[in-house]
Amino acid sequence: MPIYDFHCKQCNKTFELLVSLSAVPSCPECGNAALEKLPSLIAPQGKTAGFLAKARAQAAREGHFSNFAPSELPRIKS
Repeated sequence: MPIYDFHCKQCNKTFELLVSLSAVPSCPECGNAALEKLPSLIAPQGKTAGFLAKARAQAAREGHFSNFAPSELPRIKS
């Protein structure tokens, strides 16, 4: 499911939502379903590795490893 940027004209809020193509999203602030889909910004070329490293470091600090490949998981000695 892709992440889309939306703008609500009723409450003038802009936000991102992870939605499937068949879903009809609504504004998290006011519940309005008439949203304007905005073009999302893409990651700058060459910066993706840095974003990934930062996200993985934060995940490790928080104690979850769901975004790591099995070969990258820390090994726990029994």
